[in-house]
Amino acid sequence: MGSLTSDLELEYNSNSSINLLDSEEFRRQGHMFVDFMAEYYKNIDKYPVRSQVEPGYLKKRLPESAPYSPESVETILQDVREHIVPGITHWQSPNYFAYFPATSSVAGIIGEMLSSGFNVVGLDWISSPAAVELENIVMDWLGQMLDLPKSFLFSGNGGGVIQGTTCEALLCTLTAARDRVLKKIGRENISKLVVYSSDQTHCAFQKAAQIVGIDRKNIRAIKTTKSSSYGLSAESVLSQINLDVEAELIPLFLCATVGTTAITAVDPLKPLCDVAKQFGIWVHVDAAYAGSACICPEFRHFIDGVECVDSFSFNPHKWLFTTLDCCCLWVKDPGCLLSTLSTNPQYLKNEATDQEPKEQEVRYQDWQITLCRRFRSLKLWVVIRNFGVANLRNFIRSHVGMAKLFERLVTSDKRFEVAFPRKFSLVCFRVTPSAVMDKLRTKYKNGTYDQYRQFSEEERTNEFNRELLESINVSGKVFMTHAIVGGIYVLRFAAGNSMTMESHVRAAWTVVQEHLEAF
Repeated sequence: MGSLTSDLELEYNSNSSINLLDSEEFRRQGHMFVDFMAEYYKNIDKYPVRSQVEPGYLKKRLPESAPYSPESVETILQDVREHIVPGITHWQSPNYFAYFPATSSVAGIIGEMLSSGFNVVGLDWISSPAAVELENIVMDWLGQMLDLPKSFLFSGNGGGVIQGTTCEALLCTLTAARDRVLKKIGRENISKLVVYSSDQTHCAFQKAAQIVGIDRKNIRAIKTTKSSSYGLSAESVLSQINLDVEAELIPLFLCATVGTTAITAVDPLKPLCDVAKQFGIWVHVDAAYAGSACICPEFRHFIDGVECVDSFSFNPHKWLFTTLDCCCLWVKDPGCLLSTLSTNPQYLKNEATDQEPKEQEVRYQDWQITLCRRFRSLKLWVVIRNFGVANLRNFIRSHVGMAKLFERLVTSDKRFEVAFPRKFSLVCFRVTPSAVMDKLRTKYKNGTYDQYRQFSEEERTNEFNRELLESINVSGKVFMTHAIVGGIYVLRFAAGNSMTMESHVRAAWTVVQEHLEAF
């Protein structure tokens, strides 16, 4: 035992002098990985966009246990090439049109490298003054780019914080709204609280509501209709609220969406706020995807009425060329967040925290769920400075232009239709019912599609489009996703990737047509 202990001590002592942040080794390995990523982006359109591996593939390729001895970076990088890259769905591919974009840029990656390199924990001013003050500045910059009311900015009475995701932003604002009301009516009444959204609202809202203790049966997903373009109508919200009040329930929170996930529907902010104001309801705007477009004056009208809401958030990691994760949240009354999320342990007290709150002394630890936080403002600052507002607007306009091009291509082929109005850079389309029937009549001759006979026309159309989308995605040439709204199954073409050009849009349309021809 003594010999073993001595051996272990010798091994520890021999390693104790290793510099884990050796500058020369960092430079050598850094160049290696930058070169690797540069080649990856150079050749990215050669990969199948959607990964072609089978579930469990990686477990078969990697060892069952961690290596006891060190392995070289060269070996690790080779395994990245051979084992990791095949299992990646390439979100940065110019042929990626699924979900919503997760845009990146050289500026965003450089900012991320700086953030990771410094690796500071910017929980309050004293922990890293630059991290706190830069976040104050950048959030005001971005708020001004969106033409948010001054009441949302640090230069007014509000303020902004960079969260990780929309779910975190919703969780924080729901918690603040909950506690604001429960302080008045007593915590024993939490089971009476009711929250509202549309049936098109992202599932993150339901998740956040459940986490803060809202009874599942009090989470209202109000039905939307084609007549309102699947936006949430103030009349339907008022009707539901009146029913809840009659049942002695307490309206708490309304989540309005600008650019829903399925089809980018827009909820009308001003009419909804007029209703909410009657009942003291907290109104939050989730503009996760479409908020980026609102830095362009021609799209700003989609958030008209934002001056009436309590909080607003959007994700620059979706469409503002800033790497994941980065969700910007503004609140009119930061005190609501602080009163519900603040902690004040002795080990975090310092001279700055004991003074009167000032702009540069914002304790961001009290604006979020977690204590630790990354230096996210650094990458957003680098992106805004490196592009400038004019170029950011022009890039967004170019993506909208690509969506308009794809929309024209769809409408030029009578076999297809645009199923829902395009507002931003998402086109929702499908093969028409009549074109589906024409295809199936041909197939019926040899009995290949007899299984469709049991379906109604709408079911048949939906199933056909579902199979068409799957065949397109399996090809690896492009990747799109789907939505079902109002019983209609549609293919979603989301333009907006950083590397996508007009040629990729035209090529994607050719792939769609070729797969329809092959059916």
